[in-house]
Order: sequence, then C-alpha cells, then structure tokens
Amino acid sequence: MLWLLCWLSWLLLLAQQSADAYLQGLPWVFWLAKLLPLLIFLPGMLRDNLRSYIWLCFVTLLYFIALVERLFALPGNGLAIVGMVAVVTLFCAAMIYVRSRARELRFAAVEAEQTMETSDE
Repeated sequence: MLWLLCWLSWLLLLAQQSADAYLQGLPWVFWLAKLLPLLIFLPGMLRDNLRSYIWLCFVTLLYFIALVERLFALPGNGLAIVGMVAVVTLFCAAMIYVRSRARELRFAAVEAEQTMETSDE
C-alpha cells in the first residue's frame, strides 16, 4: 500500500511540475531542471532500492521549498496546492515505506540466518 502511495504521489508531482512548466511556457532547460531530479530516482525506485527512496525524500524537500514560495506568491494557485499535497504525501509515504521495508528485510535476513544455522546442525 505504501509502495503504491509513493508511486502515485511521485507521478502526481511529476505531472504537476510538467503542467507548471508548460503553463509558464518555460524553455527546455527549465523543464529539465524541474523534472530531472525526479526522474533520476526512477531506476532505483523500480528496483525497490531503499537508498533511492531515502534520497528522493531529500530532493522532495527542495520541491517543498519551491512550492511554499509559490503558494506565498500566488495564494490561490490550484496547481501549487496539488504539488504541495503531492510533495508532502510523497515525503511521508516514502519515509514510512523505507522504515517498514527495512524492518521486513532485516527480519527476513535474521530468519534466513536462523534457518542456515539449524540446517547446519
């Protein structure tokens, strides 16, 4: 469930940033600057690499800062509100996912070690 929430909020943030760049009529360099930080983590997220999720959380803080500034500049901007919801959801879901998935992996490693020890006896 958390994995799906991470992906949905990541996609929503990517779509929001794309729509924002399109509506502002930004040149391709700014599109790249807005979208590349999110796209860098795509391979790691597809492989379920927990470090990718952790670094994605750090990067979402930059989006959070930019969106807070945008909301103060344009208080009723719906696109900025959608982006803020996506950023906060992505940050929280990714952090909780990393924590729960790390526990699962740790528990599985302990179980495998115990199984190996009992089979050696």
